[in-house]
Parts: sequence; structure tokens; C-alpha cells
Amino acid sequence: MKTKKGSLARRDFMIATVAASTVLLPGCKSARRGDWEFLSEESAETLKAICDQIIPADDFPSASEAGVLDYIDRQLVRHYRRHQKTYLEGLEQADRISRKRFGSDLERASAEQKLAVVSAIEKENAAFFEMVRRHTFEGFYGSPRHGGNRDAVSWRMVGIAEPPVLGRAQDVQKKELPS
Repeated sequence: MKTKKGSLARRDFMIATVAASTVLLPGCKSARRGDWEFLSEESAETLKAICDQIIPADDFPSASEAGVLDYIDRQLVRHYRRHQKTYLEGLEQADRISRKRFGSDLERASAEQKLAVVSAIEKENAAFFEMVRRHTFEGFYGSPRHGGNRDAVSWRMVGIAEPPVLGRAQDVQKKELPS
């Protein structure tokens, strides 16, 4: 409905805004690359294959199951922003090697083929491999608040109790002190 001056009434404007936002929101999600802040779905699958060769599942979860990909993805838009190009190039190289040797991207390769590709990356692009290895260990053994070490799995694995949230230990100590 239009007002006397030909402009939209406030209520009609709000309805139009809400309707437009529901059309535009799906596009916003794709700009964020799905569930990832930096990685695409394809690059995340390739990174998963590499990280899970570095820390495979045994009695405890693999690197990807423990949230290492979430950790690395978050850091690539924050503290490790300078490594974005290296990650993209290294992950593409891993898929290229896999396609050349085995006819498929790394994510679709067998366990033995994945190990062969990751071993090749370690030799051909040692700087990239060492960076991914270091970031994998950080994500697996670091604080869960950074996206990795889901449910403090690595701390439980090595027998370390999850540390209290900063501030809570001090409050307990204050209560125990005599007045």
C-alpha cells in the first residue's frame, strides 16, 4: 500500500525487506563456502585426507573427527591468513598427484593411495607438508576453544584433565580462604 505521497508505508516496506532477505540469505551462505570460513568443500575433503594420514583413527578419533579441519579453517581467516595461498596451492597439488597416479581426487583414493600421495607431498613440497603437520598437531592437541580437539579427546587420550575455565579456579580459591 502506498501513502499519499507515493512512497511505501512502513509496514509494506518491512514486509518487502523480510521477503527480500529470505531470497538473498541462501546466497550469503554460499559466499561463506558452505560450512567453512575459508575452505571450499573440495579443499576441505582433500585436507581431511591429508590430516587423517597424519593422525589416523585408532582407539581414539582421527584428526578430522577431532575437529582439526575446523581449527585450520578458522585459523586460515585469522592468525594464518598469510598461509591461504600456500594451502590452496598445496591442496590442489595433492589432488593433481592423486589424479595423475590413481585417476581420482585424493578424497576418493583408497587408504594405501592416500598414504602414497601424502608421502609424495612430503617429499615434493616439504614446506607445505610440515605446515599442515604442525597445524594438524595444534588442532588435535590444542584447546577446544579454537575449534579442534573436539570434546578434549586428545587430552583424554594422554590422560590430562581438562583445565578449568579461566576465572573459575580463582573463585574456588577465594571461597576457601579464611576471612
